[in-house]
Amino acid sequence: MTKTFLQAINEGLRQILETVPESYILGEDVGTYGGGFGATKGLVADFPDRVLDTPISEAAITGVATGSALLGKRPILEIQFSDFLTVAIDQLVNEAAKIHFLSNGEQSVPMVIRAASGSGTGASSQHSQSFENWFAHVPGLIVVMPSNAYDAKGILVAAVKNNNPVLIFEPKSLYKTAMPVPSELYEVPIGQAKLVKEGTDLTIIALGRMVEVAKSVASQTSASLEIVDPITISPLDIKTLTASAQKTGKVLILTEAVTRSGISGEILAQLVEAGFSGAIKRLGGQFMPISAAKSVELAQVPTVDAILETIDKMMKEV
Repeated sequence: MTKTFLQAINEGLRQILETVPESYILGEDVGTYGGGFGATKGLVADFPDRVLDTPISEAAITGVATGSALLGKRPILEIQFSDFLTVAIDQLVNEAAKIHFLSNGEQSVPMVIRAASGSGTGASSQHSQSFENWFAHVPGLIVVMPSNAYDAKGILVAAVKNNNPVLIFEPKSLYKTAMPVPSELYEVPIGQAKLVKEGTDLTIIALGRMVEVAKSVASQTSASLEIVDPITISPLDIKTLTASAQKTGKVLILTEAVTRSGISGEILAQLVEAGFSGAIKRLGGQFMPISAAKSVELAQVPTVDAILETIDKMMKEV
């Protein structure tokens, strides 16, 4: 059945509440309002004691989730905009991510944080940032970014069953996109990249919303493009990425997040360290705040035209 990205998440959340008794949802406006973007719509009616509206305090919410996870619960925390993770960064980075290590493996923090991420909705500088670069840097955190409805539901289910804190960046510009999604419960494996499209001339490694952009590019060029979606940003499935890179001999890495000190540079470095010696380039967001003006905002992340131009140059290189 065809479902939007948001509908798939909503269905996944409902099925998790039905099948994982330790799970519960908390966050700002997740109850009657249905969440900042509607991902929790209708759930509080059927699970009134397990869908909890909270005060506007990301630090407090994350602290509550961390504490309850230590006590055996499996909280699913919604952060309306990933930008607001900055308010919760102490609880997330200095507590949740460290407790397993500091307890010598005796304690686990099986919590999931969902956060709407990225640009493309005209939400301006403080509601449109891509912080996956930051959090992929933190030992103890699993960081994932689904690029479609199918993966959004499956990675959520896998995250809830994981015994570590999992941060899910959901590209909010994709919330209304739709595709066939199974009605039954299923998992998309954490730490496993996906081959989106086979090709022979050049590999595009695309994260989040850039996967859809890469697919559009593939339909507009004569080059045979292979598209790989890491899905999990930390830990990276470098084996799959390297296999594709070695196959085509050319790699273009696409991210919405800025390239400076970013995950694209980490992918590049790990490919080189794994033995890849072919042509490799990166395209990412411009190093500046996101604009509220649509015409400017759209040009601040890699565009189809910019990607096509880069591919054309790479294909001409010997």
